[in-house]
Amino acid sequence: MTNIELNLALYRKLYLIRKSEELICQHYFDDEMKTPMHMSMGGEAISVGVCHALTDDDQVYGTYRSHALYLAKTNDTDSFFAEIYGKSSSLQKGKSGSMHLAAPDYGMMGSSAVVATHIPVGVGSAYAMQYKEEDNIVVVFFGDGSIDAGVFWESLNVACLFQLPMIFVCEDNNLAVHTSKDDRQGYDSICNIVSQFKCDVSESSSTDVEYIFEIVSKAITQAREKKRPHFMRLEYYRYLEHVGISEDFDAGYRPKEEFEKWFQVDPILLQRKKMLNLGIAESDLETIEHQIDVRSETSLIRAKEADFCNQDELYKDIFEK
Repeated sequence: MTNIELNLALYRKLYLIRKSEELICQHYFDDEMKTPMHMSMGGEAISVGVCHALTDDDQVYGTYRSHALYLAKTNDTDSFFAEIYGKSSSLQKGKSGSMHLAAPDYGMMGSSAVVATHIPVGVGSAYAMQYKEEDNIVVVFFGDGSIDAGVFWESLNVACLFQLPMIFVCEDNNLAVHTSKDDRQGYDSICNIVSQFKCDVSESSSTDVEYIFEIVSKAITQAREKKRPHFMRLEYYRYLEHVGISEDFDAGYRPKEEFEKWFQVDPILLQRKKMLNLGIAESDLETIEHQIDVRSETSLIRAKEADFCNQDELYKDIFEK
């Protein structure tokens, strides 16, 4: 794959995610969507950069803010919008909503609405891969708020103790809902602490999706070859409120100047500019964007027109002791 082909593929994924979430914002107040929304805007480059470096058989686990992760791993807008609208045409029949998206056939094993609860599940999956001598890896995504949970440290410890083939990706936006790290954490650097464990550690504040792809590719190679965990702290800025589709700069816990600074390196705009600098014509980019616009809008219309499940579906796929 040439550099232009790689960057075009990355841009397609970035634009698809942004367009899909813009459609959610556009239709949210129609009051037809059946789930709370934790939007990914601002952090798309992390999910795209990581997932583009993975194979189809590698597994990912995510948090409730999982739109970008789901679309980056599956590229499936039909099931995505169907689940958002709670319809029978989604992979999960409308029973999971935005916070519990999953598509195991794509390696998107699930996302959890309860902070940090998916991290030990990912450790268990990595242990299973090690036990079965498989060559795949597990990537667990979580926010910096998860670091405050004891289960994160227990999971990291077990992964390092057993030398499991997995990557811990901390999507660090400096906030646990509305509380900054300075008000939560009695240390300066999570990477300095994690480096005392038997794992590799890296960090970046870049919003350049190609750069994230490159550093993650190296981390994945290390994890596969060395059979050793890797912890990554990747910084980004959450554009919208914790839950919902609105800006919240008037709430007083973060200034709009922060957003304006980060938006200057918006991952979608940054990648689009790179495409033009690589010699892609503006008209060609507009054609690509139009194709994605039509695809996303068509998926949303299909979801709105699809049927809800009947009551019998409520009792299917439910774990019972």
